[in-house]
Amino acid sequence: MISRITDTLNFQAQALTLRAERQRLLASNIANADTPGYQARDFDFARALKEATGALPVPGAMAATQPGHMAPVAGARSDSQKTYALAAQTSLDSNTVDMDRERASFADNTVKYEATLRFINGSVRTTLDAMKSPNAA
Repeated sequence: MISRITDTLNFQAQALTLRAERQRLLASNIANADTPGYQARDFDFARALKEATGALPVPGAMAATQPGHMAPVAGARSDSQKTYALAAQTSLDSNTVDMDRERASFADNTVKYEATLRFINGSVRTTLDAMKSPNAA
C-alpha cells in the first residue's frame, strides 16, 4: 500500500517538475516574441514523462557506472530533447514565435500544472484522513 502511494506521488512529482520546465520554456518563447532570429522551443511532454519515470531510455543520457556518479537534475531537459517550433508563417526577422500558439500552450500547461497540484493535494489529504480515521486497522 505504501509503495503504491509513493509510486503515485513520485509520478505526479515528476509530472509537476516537467510541467514547470515546460512553463519556463513557453514563458521564454513569449518573452522573446520580438527578438529577431529567436527560435521558439518546446518539448514533447508525454515522451519526457516516460523518460523521467523510466518507461523510456533518456536519449544521450549516460549510465551511472559508479556509485559516486551524479544523477541528472529531475525535469531538466537537455537541448537535444527540446525541439524548435515550426513557424506558422514566415517573418522578416526569422523569429518563429507564434503568440497565439504560445498563449494557448501556456494556458493549457497552466491548467494541467494546477490539476497535477490538486491531484497531489487530494492524494495527501485522503491518505492523512485515512490515517486519522478511528476505523483504520
